[in-house]
Amino acid sequence: MNILFVHQNFPGQFKHLAPALANKGHHVKALHVNACPPINGVELIRYTITGHPGQSTQRWLADLEVKTLRGEAAWQAGLQLRHQGFVPDVIVAHPGWGESLFLHQVWPKARMGIYCEFFYQERGADVGFDPEFNNQELGNSCRLQMKNANYELHFPRAHGGISPTKWQSSLFPQPFASRISVIHDGIPTKFIKPDENARIYLKTQLGSLQLSRSDEVITFISRNLEPYRGYHQFMRALPIILQQRPKAQVILVGGNDASYGSTPPQNPKGQRQTWRDIFLNEVKNELDMSRVHFVGKIPYKDFLHVLQVSTVHVYLTYPFVLSWSLLEAMSAGCAIVASDTTPVREAIAHGETGLLVDFFDHAALARDVIELCNDPLKREKMGLQARLFAEENYDLEKHCLPKQIDWVMRLAE
Repeated sequence: MNILFVHQNFPGQFKHLAPALANKGHHVKALHVNACPPINGVELIRYTITGHPGQSTQRWLADLEVKTLRGEAAWQAGLQLRHQGFVPDVIVAHPGWGESLFLHQVWPKARMGIYCEFFYQERGADVGFDPEFNNQELGNSCRLQMKNANYELHFPRAHGGISPTKWQSSLFPQPFASRISVIHDGIPTKFIKPDENARIYLKTQLGSLQLSRSDEVITFISRNLEPYRGYHQFMRALPIILQQRPKAQVILVGGNDASYGSTPPQNPKGQRQTWRDIFLNEVKNELDMSRVHFVGKIPYKDFLHVLQVSTVHVYLTYPFVLSWSLLEAMSAGCAIVASDTTPVREAIAHGETGLLVDFFDHAALARDVIELCNDPLKREKMGLQARLFAEENYDLEKHCLPKQIDWVMRLAE
């Protein structure tokens, strides 16, 4: 069978699925625009976006215009593939950036399945959730309607969808929501597991620092340190935590950009700021900075070691896409304090696989972190239950990947 994957940042969520299908003897190609390392059995086709959005484009239409330009570029690449004789039986696409908008024009008989990551809501999800950054300007609902138009243009032409969580699937409108299969991307739990011998090495102003399971280490991880992932609430909890836990070391993993939400405001001098510095400066005078370590974006093996030495791991998020890092922390056997927000409740049962805390109550967050630091038996029990839950529900080889492959096969039928 001929299978075409479409993802601007391939492999993305198809990291395991695409090579697994190739390994089963299928002819697999992938359309992408960003750089991608070689993937066994997958032929990579990188295309170029040549158009540019207009300066006078109406503001609600600007997002859709960018997606249309990407869709045009992928359409042109598709025409070249068709000219070379390639005809996919199935197209598996992440439509979030628009690349798959016009591929049905190239291959009208191909069966298309789309990755259903997030359908924006006027209320009940990320928009308007945090009053500190409330984005409810006049016309916001119109903007969101146009932001969702890309997905809505896919619905009549997609034969099925796949979504990683029940909550993310529930955001999509009927009748298409009934055609979405809830299958997580998968966590390789055999690889991501507790390791009593794990070590991490940090360079500090006082010299080199080695941390292991015998140390008290509080961890916070996000692709970028920003409000969408609760960075501001974690920083506001830190003065209490460090005061009560004088031996605790804190490791924050993440970059200084904005993956989601708005970019940070400029300072009074008109200079660019980062969310990291804005909320660090808010509490810096109350912190022992020799125990607070911003390590930025780190290699994956180092990321895993951070989880493996963690005493308490903190995960916070708006009602938004659930991070892989939470499930990886569960697989690593971490004792977790997480925000009591909708997507998190699918993975964390309060008092069993972790502790849930009000996203906005940084004092309660500090209290729960301190409680777990004080109670090694509770940490161990929660870590074991978290890992067991990850193995039973999100394991890549046993559960997720076989279901993903079956989903592709059903699309072909």
